[in-house]
Amino acid sequence: MDVALILKVAGVGILVSACHQILSRAGREDQAMLVSIAGTVIVLVLLAQKIGELFEAIRVIFGI
Repeated sequence: MDVALILKVAGVGILVSACHQILSRAGREDQAMLVSIAGTVIVLVLLAQKIGELFEAIRVIFGI
């Protein structure tokens, strides 16, 4: 697995966590939830290609 991908995911997680905390303490719970959802979607988009490569490797290994 690529170290850059791990660092990107960790960076997005830290940024989303900080924004969520700031918005929650400011009383903007709905916006904090939207930031969390957006962070989750961003991470899933980052991981989509690697998940596809994993499924392709599994197909090659089992000859499907």
